[in-house]
Amino acid sequence: MITEVVAALIWRENRFLICQRPAHKKRGLLWEFAGGKVEPGETREAALIRECMEEMGVTIAVDSLCIDEIHEYPDLTVHLSLFNARIAEGEPRLLEHNDMRWITAEEIPDYEFCPADYAFFPKIREEAAARTR
Repeated sequence: MITEVVAALIWRENRFLICQRPAHKKRGLLWEFAGGKVEPGETREAALIRECMEEMGVTIAVDSLCIDEIHEYPDLTVHLSLFNARIAEGEPRLLEHNDMRWITAEEIPDYEFCPADYAFFPKIREEAAARTR
């Protein structure tokens, strides 16, 4: 069984938002993108909007699919879809995560991410380079 999971790549100029998982959850204290599981009957976009409101108290606008990947963890297999998104209303708050940061693509190696997210970094670096042109 594959679990559908969505994540938001939210840019602010040349930085993007990452969140640190709570210590008590699986993969605790690893860094990730805001998002979560898609509920039955929910579109991926609707799930991402809901998750960002629940996790950070912001309303987002979901843009295009950036990249998606299937990743097998020891306890589950996820189909993780990373969407380009932007904050439409609000300022991100720590409602669920341990911490959050706005980082540049060059800072990616400074953080330990959830294993599934590593497949996204070449595309993110490409997007970051395009933003500086």
